[in-house]
Amino acid sequence: MAGIRKTRVGTVIRDKNDKTIVVAYSWSQRHRVYKRSRRRITKFVAHDENNDASVGDRVVIEEHRPLSKTKRWRLRQIVERVDVVAPDDAPSEVGEHDVAIGEGQ
Repeated sequence: MAGIRKTRVGTVIRDKNDKTIVVAYSWSQRHRVYKRSRRRITKFVAHDENNDASVGDRVVIEEHRPLSKTKRWRLRQIVERVDVVAPDDAPSEVGEHDVAIGEGQ
């Protein structure tokens, strides 16, 4: 069946490069000797044309023609976004209302 592309759902673990994201895809594999399932993680380098995805987002990626040495996947859609506070937006001082009563005793 030609024309059907593989898709994977994973989590973005890196978005530093321009138009590129690294997606961690988690899957389970049965151990040959002990017959127990173990969790494996595969990293895919995917093309993100508009730099939409950020670290922590759940995304769907699909196979694509080779775009570089390691980039063979492209971003199809963002399933779930994660709100992350940038270091520049974080408050510089902690007020008394930010600290819970009884904490640190």
